[in-house]
Amino acid sequence: MASVDLAERSPLAGWLRGSLSFLRRKLPLSVAFGFLWLAAMIVIALFAGYLRPYDITAMDLTSRLSGPGTLKHWLGTDELGRDVLSRLIQSIRVSLIIAFGATVLSAVFGTALGFAAARFRGLTEHLVLALADFQAALPFLIMSLAVLAFFGSSMVLLVCLMGFYGWERYARIARGLAISAGAQGYAAAVVQLGATPARVYLRHILPNVASTLIVSMTLTFPEIILMESGLSFLGLGVQPPETSLGNMVGFGREYLTRAPWIMLAPAAVIMLTTLSISLVGDWLRDKLDPTVR
Repeated sequence: MASVDLAERSPLAGWLRGSLSFLRRKLPLSVAFGFLWLAAMIVIALFAGYLRPYDITAMDLTSRLSGPGTLKHWLGTDELGRDVLSRLIQSIRVSLIIAFGATVLSAVFGTALGFAAARFRGLTEHLVLALADFQAALPFLIMSLAVLAFFGSSMVLLVCLMGFYGWERYARIARGLAISAGAQGYAAAVVQLGATPARVYLRHILPNVASTLIVSMTLTFPEIILMESGLSFLGLGVQPPETSLGNMVGFGREYLTRAPWIMLAPAAVIMLTTLSISLVGDWLRDKLDPTVR
């Protein structure tokens, strides 16, 4: 009885009860699921090296195409006897790193161009808007295929290439919000006090438009995950011996009838992750948008 009381009074148990109670009271069930799933994905990505039961290249030829549910291989093995669970954990890390790095790069690049258009106006604004129109009309997947086929695939090139996807959205949003903020009293006041343009945009305008940009990032993030998965599925993304979610789906398609778990496990993770990000993004948009309060 004393051990039960001690467990109930432990800080971890209290934190878990409080977190679950908060999720039940404050969030819709779908959004709570989205937060929990994304938290699990982040934990897996951070501690993938400790969570993998085997190395991703370790082969057990005596257990080739073993089904899920065994003690040695919970999610089964692939055509080379490699543990699907270990490769799935590593794939989550690689795909999230690519998607996060590309999303941040796209947001920073687009926001900087949007602020430049709002600051200088005139020719600079017309040039940024023309580039944004060109980017929106460009078939990005075809361009990505051409670049990767010509230069070869590497993690750095893949992140940089994905980072140029969707920047025009941030540029348009940042430009419009910066022009609107510049016409308001607080921006004009700090200019009258002698603040430099860099200080005005970084210390005063950016914090006030950050919520809208963050919501835009939650919308771009799943698109980049799907884009990377598609490129890896076609064999032009992450290259062996490294693995990603799209890479696993691509290699598993040949064994869909004999060993569907090779493909279905990463496909389910892609679907649930993109769905969770979309659910959380919609919830954040409703919470941060003052017009719907």
